[in-house]
Amino acid sequence: MDYWRTPIDAQDIGVTRGIVYILEDRCKGCGYCIEYCPKKILEFSKEFNSKGYHYPAPFVGDDCVNCHYCEIICPEFAIFSMEAPASP
Repeated sequence: MDYWRTPIDAQDIGVTRGIVYILEDRCKGCGYCIEYCPKKILEFSKEFNSKGYHYPAPFVGDDCVNCHYCEIICPEFAIFSMEAPASP
């Protein structure tokens, strides 16, 4: 998207990337993480966990910005993200 102006230091600001980890057996399939993810990178998996729920799975690999919102909103502490290693 083109803007009519950009910040002077826009090229110097790096956006962190994250890797989403799901503890499948803790998930109860509420879908909060899927609904409220700002980048919309999660979807329900086709598989079931041991409790019989569809757990979330990331379907877009590199779009996570490591905001940790999925961790904050999950009532079961079943999901978290960590910063992805910087690629050379």
